[in-house]
Amino acid sequence: MSSHSDLLAAQIQGAIARAIERGDLIGSVPANIPLERPKNRDHGDYASSIALQLAKPAGKNPREVAELLKKDLENLPEVSAVDIAGPGFINITLNRASQADLVRTILTAQGGYGRGTALSGVKINLEFISANPTGPLHLGHTRWAAVGDALARVLAAAGADVTREFYINDRGNQMDLFGQSVQAAALGQPIPEDGYKGEYIADLAKEVLAQNPAITALADEMRLIAFREAAYQLQLKDQQRVLDTFNTHFDIWFSERSLHDGGSVEHGVEKLRSQGHVFEVDGATWLRTTDFGDDKDRVLVKANGELTYFSSDTAYYINKRERGFDICIYMLGADHHGYIHRLKATAACAGDNPEYNIDVLIGQLVKIMEGGEEVKLSKRAGTIITLEELVEKVGVDAARYTLIRYPVDTPMVMDIDVLKRNTNENPVYYVQYAHARIAAVLRNAAELKIPAGLENFDPAQLSHDRENELLGSLAEFPRIVAGAAELREPHRIARYLEELAGVYHGFYADCRVLPMGDEPILAIHSARINLCAATLQVLKNGLDLLGVSAPERM
Repeated sequence: MSSHSDLLAAQIQGAIARAIERGDLIGSVPANIPLERPKNRDHGDYASSIALQLAKPAGKNPREVAELLKKDLENLPEVSAVDIAGPGFINITLNRASQADLVRTILTAQGGYGRGTALSGVKINLEFISANPTGPLHLGHTRWAAVGDALARVLAAAGADVTREFYINDRGNQMDLFGQSVQAAALGQPIPEDGYKGEYIADLAKEVLAQNPAITALADEMRLIAFREAAYQLQLKDQQRVLDTFNTHFDIWFSERSLHDGGSVEHGVEKLRSQGHVFEVDGATWLRTTDFGDDKDRVLVKANGELTYFSSDTAYYINKRERGFDICIYMLGADHHGYIHRLKATAACAGDNPEYNIDVLIGQLVKIMEGGEEVKLSKRAGTIITLEELVEKVGVDAARYTLIRYPVDTPMVMDIDVLKRNTNENPVYYVQYAHARIAAVLRNAAELKIPAGLENFDPAQLSHDRENELLGSLAEFPRIVAGAAELREPHRIARYLEELAGVYHGFYADCRVLPMGDEPILAIHSARINLCAATLQVLKNGLDLLGVSAPERM
């Protein structure tokens, strides 16, 4: 759905094209027109530096270029004023009726407002969380559960075909230790020193025994495998259950074992070899990742024939690309910084563009405070707090919203006490309350029989500065969504919603929406009710992108 800025950018491109046709400018029409909302509204509704960009190739002064474009833009029916500022900035003011007609756009599009086509036709594989199936999901996983799901929603809103994927690390030494730990708990033996601890191990042991009482009679090796596999399935099922309660769902649960069982690892090595980047030294097989920025070359197959974890990583990337994904996004934990260069180098070694076909996001740690102290221990896991315990403390909405509203590459602190308060300092409450407040206004308007709906909407009625400010904020939503998708930063949606809520509260304070007492119902009341309805829709659309509810009563 196009915003005012998109339409204005297209009109500026048209003005540039006409100037080139007349011979007033030399060069080509830029694909992107820089537009921003000035903080000082005296500088217009939109400002552009495009004249500075065009000046040098045209051999003209930027202000001279700006004047050329000004003459053309002033003739547009939706533009009321064009001013030149500083070295050649173009400040554009829209006429009020044109700006207010955005209400019609929003209420017509409804849930589609804010959605775009920038990523139309692009198939994206978004892999996130990818926890070992050996324990409950902890706080780091919880951050990715919220952010990853929100990012998937944002990318889809930008037109992408998104597949959410969970990579199950179900192979390797950690699985054997997990099986040994559960078996020891079931048999009343000490947990191995480097094994898994926590109440959940004892719970798994009880459940395995309840499902298969004869398991203890198996021979030692068979018994260990049986415990490992049974506990693995139970723990994976529990992870899926918890994620469902958190409104995070996956399209594909991809088993690491399947890479090896299906010959994908060997296929991946041969694919890389065909690209000319595989070599042998001292009996081991290597990938020359240093050709593409990695700090050292990586071993694929050890001299003893054992496949490395890196061989699985390379095979997995190649597998994704061969499944038809254009872009593979990896969301990894704070301890995976070293993976960025090696994964991008892998993409390059496979013949891909590492700046397009692969994207690696690193999330930083989360700290939880309660009662002025850091919460570190989990009752169930015996380590840091789990996703389920966090939800029990603050609820799904507060947990998701708070985890999403910070850039993932920065550490964050969650204050449980703040998130339990129904005050403006609680950001999720602040945004949800704005939505509920508008819903209440619309219910009151219906009781007063104020004509609503677009058939009763006169955009010329909305001329107050506060109305214009609110319209300007609503107009920004498609641009915010597109930017969040392009930059892989869903926190931009949350921060935008908080700003929008603040602007709405300012509008409501200064612009009476409902008639008082025996006041007659006027066209201005209908116009403002429709503006409220448009704001409600945008708040809902934004919260939907975060996977957070939009309550109508609080």
